[in-house]
Amino acid sequence: MSRPLPTLFIPHGGGPCFFMDWTMGPADTWDKMAAWLKQLGSTLEGQYQKPDAIVVFSAHWECERVTINSAAKPALIYDYYNFPAHTYQLRYPAPGHPQLAGKIASLLTTAGIDCGLDPEHGFDHGVFIPFLLIYPQADIPIVQVSLKSNLNPVEHLAIGAALAPLRQQNILLVGSGLSYHNMEGMMSGAYQPDPIPASVQFDQWLTHTCTLPPAQRNQALGQWQAAPGARGAHPREEHLLPLMVAAGAATSENGQHIYRDQVLGAVVSGFQFS
Repeated sequence: MSRPLPTLFIPHGGGPCFFMDWTMGPADTWDKMAAWLKQLGSTLEGQYQKPDAIVVFSAHWECERVTINSAAKPALIYDYYNFPAHTYQLRYPAPGHPQLAGKIASLLTTAGIDCGLDPEHGFDHGVFIPFLLIYPQADIPIVQVSLKSNLNPVEHLAIGAALAPLRQQNILLVGSGLSYHNMEGMMSGAYQPDPIPASVQFDQWLTHTCTLPPAQRNQALGQWQAAPGARGAHPREEHLLPLMVAAGAATSENGQHIYRDQVLGAVVSGFQFS
């Protein structure tokens, strides 16, 4: 049996930030993140087989019940506003995978998780923006799955656990969000040399927590609101919950801290579970 693929939690930046001249902070604000995303696909392929398909949980799709994009050719959703005109012409023609969408629904249903298929939904910018850098050839099928709008961390850990068998089938599970997502804090810290204190506190806690053994890790993640700097880092937690799915799908493995940067005054991180 081939080595199971890892699960990932990646930062996806701010809107189409990697494909424009950035003016809401230093011009090089997103350069380090872009460079890291550009090398991520080749780094993974140096250690694992190239994925046959990718399942992505983005911070930008929430539904009352888990909803799975079952389109064969998903369109793009340009869900960002007041950016340069050319950023609404970006294209990422990765195919969908209706059969995999059905398999995801079956796994979730077996685990007692209510779910449904949506053949009309497209890829939001939490999917196509980072994957334009990770796999620019757009040659790997992608299925996007929604978060639950109740934003319950324990339920999202369980969603990840239900989908863990996909890893043995050479399918890559990715959570796409940001480990710090307080826009008011980031705008006020954009030109400050020192990091936002809540981002430092929460990043330290998150890094320690994600590297704990799975049972301890998941218990702590399920109570993330009690962490130092938690609500300062995430007034609303939709950008953190994709990490819960990635962690939940690593049922027997510790996490690794694989990326750290300071953007717009905030410390942000990426994690791999393998």
